Amino acid sequence: MAVKSSKAERKTNYDEKLCKLLDMYSQILIVAADNVGSNQLQSIRKGLRGESVVLMGKNTMMKRSIRAHTDRTGNKTYLSLVPLLVGNVGMIFTKGDLKEVSEEVAKYKVGAPARVGLIAPIDVIVPPGNTGLDPSQTSFFQVLNIPTKINKGTVEIITPVELIKKVLSIYDNGSVFSPEVLQLTDDDLVGKFANGLAMVTSLSLALAYPTLAAAPHMFTNAYKNVLAIAVETEYSYPQAEQVKEYLKDPSKFAVAVAAPVATVAHSINCCCKGGEGRYRGM
Repeated sequence: MAVKSSKAERKTNYDEKLCKLLDMYSQILIVAADNVGSNQLQSIRKGLRGESVVLMGKNTMMKRSIRAHTDRTGNKTYLSLVPLLVGNVGMIFTKGDLKEVSEEVAKYKVGAPARVGLIAPIDVIVPPGNTGLDPSQTSFFQVLNIPTKINKGTVEIITPVELIKKVLSIYDNGSVFSPEVLQLTDDDLVGKFANGLAMVTSLSLALAYPTLAAAPHMFTNAYKNVLAIAVETEYSYPQAEQVKEYLKDPSKFAVAVAAPVATVAHSINCCCKGGEGRYRGM
């Protein structure tokens, strides 16, 4: 008959297991485990087997183990996990791609009816519309700061109302961030970088403060200023002479623009004739 371990022994074993995982892994997903059954959790473990480890436990035990690991190793980066261990949560330790692991866990998510006292795993938003309540109930909405109006003898919500926001976190080499970051694509990152670069450029130009982002625009504007001075004065240089000629006789500019167009049209005609000759020879 197997000897049942004592409570103290179970705590010691749990501390050793968690500290070992902290030594082995630098990426951790904090996952909500409300309404997750044992069979569902077992399926998640099987799906992640080989590259990730799922660890559940009481928050107090996890916090104590993390602090013990910090005291033993002097590594304080994992202390950022302690404030996140609230409610019924677990930790997934992984060396794989965080996005792929998150998507794998999401495969085992199943719907469940709402019950009193449960915590919603998703954002809950009440859309605008008619509530069906009579005008005497407006005080209820006023207390909740929900904007309403009376429409055809009933209370109507004017704007969407966010009741609950989901909470989930990811730890990666000392940094803690929202899981929405994993949904960003390369195009999203390029777009955000381009927007930031445009803002830096605009700010630099407005302050006349040189930066790499604003340098091309500054050189272009400077050249425009120099060209404007040359056009209005006797000062000149080769590039300005050509502009002055166009200003004196605009027809020259029309000829200069028409020449490349005529060359392209001639090339197209030659290609068409050559193609026609080959077609006839077939």
